[in-house]
Amino acid sequence: MDKNLGAELEVNKVSIKLNPFAAQFLTRTVVGAVSSLRGSENIRGLELYLERGDVKLVVNGNELPLTPFPKEIITNTITGLVSSLKGVGKIDSLKINVKAH
Repeated sequence: MDKNLGAELEVNKVSIKLNPFAAQFLTRTVVGAVSSLRGSENIRGLELYLERGDVKLVVNGNELPLTPFPKEIITNTITGLVSSLKGVGKIDSLKINVKAH
């Protein structure tokens, strides 16, 4: 993974401030989960949108289609990770933006 990547997180349309460890952990988890999908080679920018169980992934400006299995794994992994962060309650929607610094 490119060490110059970083993540920004928004939960329920509210920006969540991440400490360096949480930001790096979130970045690595999202990039790791997405990098195994077809069409996600050489990630330079990634947007993940989750709302009411629906997931949308945009990698390097291209939306990736998801079958039910990766959609469920990504939803459960990211929701579990984000819900354990300080200041995050019930998650109705989330947006993660991973990009180069």
